[in-house]
Amino acid sequence: MQISRFLLIRKLPGQFYLWCAIIIFGAANSVTRKLTEIGAEKYVNGRNPISLCNVLFVGNICALLVLLIVYGQQCRLSRLQQISQNQWLYLTIASIIGGALAPGLIFQALAITDVNNVVLIGRLEPPLILAFSFWLLRERVNFWEIIGAIASFFGVFLTISLPSNIQNMVEMKDLFNFGTGEILTAIASVALAASTIISKKKLSRVPLGIYSIYRTVLGTIIFFFLALILYGQNHFIDIFSPFLWKWMLIYGPVIVVVGQSCWVTGLRATSVAQASLIGSFTPIIAVVVAYLILGEAPTFAQYVGGVVILLGIILSQFGISRKQWLQAQQSQNDSIAKLKEVESEIGFKGM
Repeated sequence: MQISRFLLIRKLPGQFYLWCAIIIFGAANSVTRKLTEIGAEKYVNGRNPISLCNVLFVGNICALLVLLIVYGQQCRLSRLQQISQNQWLYLTIASIIGGALAPGLIFQALAITDVNNVVLIGRLEPPLILAFSFWLLRERVNFWEIIGAIASFFGVFLTISLPSNIQNMVEMKDLFNFGTGEILTAIASVALAASTIISKKKLSRVPLGIYSIYRTVLGTIIFFFLALILYGQNHFIDIFSPFLWKWMLIYGPVIVVVGQSCWVTGLRATSVAQASLIGSFTPIIAVVVAYLILGEAPTFAQYVGGVVILLGIILSQFGISRKQWLQAQQSQNDSIAKLKEVESEIGFKGM
């Protein structure tokens, strides 16, 4: 809360904070991969101190320290007791799915596939959220949102099905390059969409600070024990490395806390339509940053799939804008009708 209040005091446009958040989110995967490459140059007894698991685990701890400073006052016993057992259950499920399972899958995918593939296939999440919202939350979805979602799905399909260059396309080689990394990213997208729907339907009244801290704590603990089970008891042997913590004390607060705080601050100062439009540029920023930081130029499949995904984003944004306009018109019409009704009653009484 203090960070958000400080940001609001600066009198900058809400869009500025949204763009800052989107740049941070878009750069996150590339920065993560770059950190592991830096760690590879500083091997300790044949081990990379900045492994992906160490980045996620220690980065979460650093972020948690900042979250406790920012939101710690919300975790008073009286506030915690106001949360029902049912809310705690859904909060736990959302934290495990969105705070441990999904990040773990994405980080594992980053280790074995291109950042651009992770970014583009990750665009499955918004259409899935739209579908779940329609199916489970009974939210109204217009034609253009549906078409945009279908286009985004098709763009992801092209990304994983087309070959990496035009020559292979002509010769019909290397079709359907759907590897383990792509599968993990797709599963992570489903998990994140499910976590978002649970949060939206069941946890809207849980204070943001309590939600963020609990999700970070539980997600980190679950991820830690899963990694120990899957990779062995010595997997986190380098988590106390000063070299690792030097980077994580920057990575955790900036990527997690500053990014989220800018996003929340921007949401409070702008409309949902503006936030949705700016947020749709995340994959574009991520692809550009991957090229600048990692030198990963998009392949033929990523170009084609990315263009189709971008088309889907544009169609979806058109649908969202149209929905906002219709709602505003309906609200205006209702106000006029109510005003006429009041005027009619006053005129009737005057007679």
